[in-house]
Formats: sequence, C-alpha cells, structure tokens
Amino acid sequence: MNAISELAGLDAHHPDVDLRYDGVIVRLITVAPDYYGLSERDLALARQISTIARKLGVPADPSIVQTVLVTIDARDIPTVKPFWRAVLGYQDRDDSPEDLVDPRGRGASLWFQKIGAPDPERNRMHIDIWVPPDQAQARIAAAIAAGGHLVTDEYAPAWWTLADPEGNLADVATTMSRD
Repeated sequence: MNAISELAGLDAHHPDVDLRYDGVIVRLITVAPDYYGLSERDLALARQISTIARKLGVPADPSIVQTVLVTIDARDIPTVKPFWRAVLGYQDRDDSPEDLVDPRGRGASLWFQKIGAPDPERNRMHIDIWVPPDQAQARIAAAIAAGGHLVTDEYAPAWWTLADPEGNLADVATTMSRD
C-alpha cells in the first residue's frame, strides 16, 4: 500500500485498496461532473500498480479490470430512486441526480436512465442484496417506506422479494436457509 500511495500523479485520484484472503483488490474509478467510470487515467494507474505488484512478487491479473454500473430504466426517477437508496443503503452521488453510490465503496453504483415508455422487448432486472439476518427486517421496512412493496416472502428467512414503484425487483437475502 505504501508503494501505491507514493505513485506520482495520484492527486485527488485515490485508489481504494481492499486486502482479502485470496489477494489484494485495487479499485480505481474516475468521478467527474461529466463522467463516472473506468477511464484511460485509471488504466494507466492500474498498469503502474501491476508493475509494483510484480516487483513485490504479488501476481497481477489485468484481465479482471472492470467497473460495474447497474442501470435501471425509470419513467419517474424521483419516485423510484428512494427505494433503491433505502434497500441498498446507498447515498446520492453529489454531482449527479441520476446516480446512487455505495458510501463504503464496496458495491456497484446505480444509474437511473430516464425512459418514456417501457419496452416490452427488454428484460426486467433485479438485484440481490445480502445482509446479516438481524438487518433484513430493517432493510425491508426502509425499502417499503421509500415506496416499494413486498412481492413475496415465500422463501423467508432466506430472502424476501421486493419491488420498487415501477416493478423492478430486489431480493433482500440472508444466510439463513429456507429449511
């Protein structure tokens, strides 16, 4: 981590370093008023970090470089967005009324794309949100208070399926088995 922090050109572009059992993950993302995602600057920095890793004997795998963004089509973003903010525990991105971000930098960001009418040819989406069993009810209650509704609790306490005001699905899941 020290070697990464000493790289030239970091300025306000600070990488997130995640130490895990099976390796180290370095998350790089560009956040600008007109762009949110993987940039050429991120790729150049990733190459520098990979060089440092090789020198330290840590294997680097550039094939796994990615940025994940979940896009949700919505006719009325202000109606749908509070549900996703609550169910994921996310916050608004300061410079974009269409984005939600994980305040801890662990999960994919969400972007809400304004649509006129739903396209029957497109698949609906859902997101699984795993929480500790003792947090599930609070998360479900927050999502319902934010405009969502319970679709089914048939598989509780393993998971509950919720929907936002336009029918996009989210499963609040726990580690508890259905049996």
